[in-house]
Amino acid sequence: MKRYPGLDLLRAIAILWVLLFHGMTEGLGAPLPAIGKLGWMGVDLFFVLSGYLIGSQLLKEYAAGQTPAIGTFYLRRAFRILPAYWVVLAFYSLLPTFREAEGLQPAWQFLTFTENFLIDYQHNRAFSHAWSLCVEEHFYLVLPLLVWALMRRPSWKTTAAVCAAIFAAGMILRSYVWLHHVGIPNHRQGAYVELIYYPTIMRLDGLLAGVVLAAIRWFRPGLWQKAMDNPYRLLALGIGSLAVAIWVARDRFNFAASVFGFPMIAVSLALIVAACVSDKCILGRIRIPGAESIATVTFSLYLSHKMTWHVLKTFWPELVNAGGLPSFCAFAGSAFLVGTVLFFLVERPFLQLRPSCIQRHKNAGV
Repeated sequence: MKRYPGLDLLRAIAILWVLLFHGMTEGLGAPLPAIGKLGWMGVDLFFVLSGYLIGSQLLKEYAAGQTPAIGTFYLRRAFRILPAYWVVLAFYSLLPTFREAEGLQPAWQFLTFTENFLIDYQHNRAFSHAWSLCVEEHFYLVLPLLVWALMRRPSWKTTAAVCAAIFAAGMILRSYVWLHHVGIPNHRQGAYVELIYYPTIMRLDGLLAGVVLAAIRWFRPGLWQKAMDNPYRLLALGIGSLAVAIWVARDRFNFAASVFGFPMIAVSLALIVAACVSDKCILGRIRIPGAESIATVTFSLYLSHKMTWHVLKTFWPELVNAGGLPSFCAFAGSAFLVGTVLFFLVERPFLQLRPSCIQRHKNAGV
């Protein structure tokens, strides 16, 4: 798929936003606390980008009258995700010194991508950020089957109804869980994270918004072209609605943020993503120095950044204990270095191996 400078920029922003957030939550401080405290939204941006890009891979073929091979789709995702993930998991499992927290969920939960449903967040926070990878893996597993079912008798109305139902179901479930488990007096510590923030069924908003964006692109070309011709309207609408969403989710643990915040953020970010795809938007055609490099290693960086932080704090505390901008730069720079090494030693070799393996898979007729 064509590489978009605007999407590289958004991916770079997403990971830096997450690093700011974790710099605050993990005790490093952050140079921009007002922005850093909202850094959890960086994961929502990742979800929208993933939904759009992965959804486009599938829907593009259907729009061309072809039926994509589901096995090939799964194989592509396995080569993309599993090697780097398994290496980082091995470090966490075999070398406790590298863990940012003492407790770690059993390895089988990470291997089966069930950690986000089963985590005991109060006691086992090491590698807990793998929850978002679990959400995406569940999405990758179900999306091809759902698209295949909808494309058997294509109907825009049916598709819209299914998407609306998924959005509504998430809001209803989060509302019920908040009212009966999270919002009650003396609720269990970690209940919000375990029951609302991490589970896949609660966090489909961003991924779904991205897929809807992809569906409009490939099945409503007239509407998509109109959007591409007016990217600044999309960008202004996205930024404006994101500002409203941030206000609603200013206390991300309350009822309004839990129920309405996620879909509002997802739709706002989807509008921004659409604007950044257009070559008529300056963000969609200008390559910001460094953005592509950061975007390229984002996955490896995300997997390893907390481990890097902990190693720095354990063995070179003078680099990170000062707090503020110096500590964040040391943390972010080291995380980028480790993520780059992981990318070139593990992630990229398997990506280079992927085409030949997929071709053998196709030749075998599997």
